[in-house]
Amino acid sequence: MTSRLQDALAGTGPIWGGWVVGPTLYGPEEFAAAGYDYVGFDLQHGYLSDTDVALMLRRLEHVPIATVVRLPDADAAPIGRVLDAGADGVVVAMVESAAQAAEAVAATRYAPGGVRSFGPLRASLGVDPVALAERVSVFAMIETTRGLAALDEICGVDGLTGIYVGPADLAISMGHGPADAWTREDVVDVIGHIQRTTTEAGLVPGIHASTGTMGNAMARKGFRMLTLASESQALRRGAAAHLAEAVAEGS
Repeated sequence: MTSRLQDALAGTGPIWGGWVVGPTLYGPEEFAAAGYDYVGFDLQHGYLSDTDVALMLRRLEHVPIATVVRLPDADAAPIGRVLDAGADGVVVAMVESAAQAAEAVAATRYAPGGVRSFGPLRASLGVDPVALAERVSVFAMIETTRGLAALDEICGVDGLTGIYVGPADLAISMGHGPADAWTREDVVDVIGHIQRTTTEAGLVPGIHASTGTMGNAMARKGFRMLTLASESQALRRGAAAHLAEAVAEGS
């Protein structure tokens, strides 16, 4: 049994994602209706609980969109909970070594190959431990110079699906501001290096692009999994456009 995320990544082109940072009933469905391939739920920087994510994942069971959850570290318990609730994959933040990447993978696998505890919550996923583990995608975030230095070793970790770049933290780690990720030549070069190394290792290169324009630019550089905007960004942009139209038509 493959997941929707695995099915989306089975092609050769890029897949596009939205991002959710707060509890919302309709945000993920609106991303799906707009044609996005996946939606990410942020348990690192977002204002979400396990319960929030579980309810939104359940709501999306019959909505055609893939799901990933970003977690702050490789702690097996929270990773297991979001997978039990039906997430297609996890993105583990601040990975700086092959050992940390291996911990992330182990958290998604049952014994003897991992440390995940058995307890699926969604009946439609079944109860076969092998099938439950095989449907999970695991992405390690590279967003520091330490992670960059260990990139080759991290890409060699068995069971890893891909590398997901966090441009803002990467730029900060290199001594720049978060917005410099797209303009400073040294950061841009490093982002390109991560994409090439990941692809050469047979893994999926992903990135938090934050805008459609930057998503297009990163897709042309070879990134395949690209997050474009959060629900708050999308709401702000849409709200501003509606207000601008109203003011213009009323003047």
